[in-house]
Amino acid sequence: MNSKIQAISSFLTERKERLKPEEANELNLKRIEKIDFTGQIHLVENKPTKTGMIVVKKGDLVISGINVAKGALAVYEGDEDVIATIHYSSYSFDKEKIDINFLKWFLKSPAFVDALEEQTGGGIKTEIKAKKFLSLKIPIPTLDEQKNIEANLNKFEEKYNQVSEELQTQSELITKLRSSILSDAVSGKLVPQDPNDESAQVLLEKIKAEKEKLIKEGKIKKQKPLPQISEDEIPYDLPDGWVWCRLDDIVSKIGSGSTPKGGQKAYVDEGIPFLRSQNIWNHGLELSNIALIKKEQHEKMSGTVVLPNDILINITGASIGRSAIVKVEDFEEANVSQHVSIVRLVQEEINQFIHIVLTSDYIFSEIMNVQVGISREGLSKAKLSNFLIPLPPLEEQKRIVEKVEKLMATRDALELEVQNSKTETEKLMQSVLKEAFEN
Repeated sequence: MNSKIQAISSFLTERKERLKPEEANELNLKRIEKIDFTGQIHLVENKPTKTGMIVVKKGDLVISGINVAKGALAVYEGDEDVIATIHYSSYSFDKEKIDINFLKWFLKSPAFVDALEEQTGGGIKTEIKAKKFLSLKIPIPTLDEQKNIEANLNKFEEKYNQVSEELQTQSELITKLRSSILSDAVSGKLVPQDPNDESAQVLLEKIKAEKEKLIKEGKIKKQKPLPQISEDEIPYDLPDGWVWCRLDDIVSKIGSGSTPKGGQKAYVDEGIPFLRSQNIWNHGLELSNIALIKKEQHEKMSGTVVLPNDILINITGASIGRSAIVKVEDFEEANVSQHVSIVRLVQEEINQFIHIVLTSDYIFSEIMNVQVGISREGLSKAKLSNFLIPLPPLEEQKRIVEKVEKLMATRDALELEVQNSKTETEKLMQSVLKEAFEN
């Protein structure tokens, strides 16, 4: 690329008009809410402001000082003026010196990042203000060559977008595959039934007998009996040998955690694991960001002790419904926050299948159905206890779990392959941009 080194200020001029908050509010102009990474400007109507604003006119190049290198820049094409916060800057430009689409490509290239690091030392770690931006000296070829580079990059972008869309489609299909596997697993469609298996009704009676024994021994408390399952409640038909039961029928404990005295100030460098909602994921516990509390504090919270083979389920917030089985190798015991519920089954043998049920779309839809209000209140013990659980014969459960593990391993491998392809595609884009703007 034959080019001359020029300051950006030689072809861009900042529009320095500023409005005080009261002035901006009186004008009732539309406001730039954001510029996304595709270069699309999003406007909102008459949004009041308490801070100073800049003015943007038709034909101005508008740049986000925070995300410009990710593509958050655009030419405003509207007929009426708009306003934006001071985190944006607006520029008129000399069409005889710069092709604005060429400049857009440059600002998304590694060459722009390199220029920032070399000339300002700050890189793009902080917001890029107009003064810093305009002082940058960058290689600018002739106008004809700018247009030629732009045309070549546009052709490559078209192919890049086609590949990216295909990879996105594959990602969505892989996500649906997971849902489909779990849906088949909890409806009896994943593995064939064996008439020689001991029925789930017998299994359920054994669980109930064992639970009664625990109650008589004083190891667990007797709970208020739940209503019988009515025909109207049953969400779908089950295969022969399966039965519907309530979650409470098969558990020895359902209960949420608690908060250690002092909240986060109670966390220590060494102690007992204290599990929070961010530690609970469907694939297992995330222990890299685990909090710890003193053993003495843990002992005071004896009612919320977590043991190996417990199932934990998030009961509030955006991660509601996410659940994990505590593995023996995770820890001997732990404690848990009030945002997480402990589900301890009477028979540990059925843990893995019940976890499959709890992570299925069926249960997630049930969770959403029992939430009320805009903020969606948390899952109570009563609501969890009432959930209907499809229960297959124990031997079929084992076959289902084995099949799910094999299918999920294949699904995970496909997901990794697609993710690697996305990474390589993005690397190729950056490589093409780097080559296009090499001086």
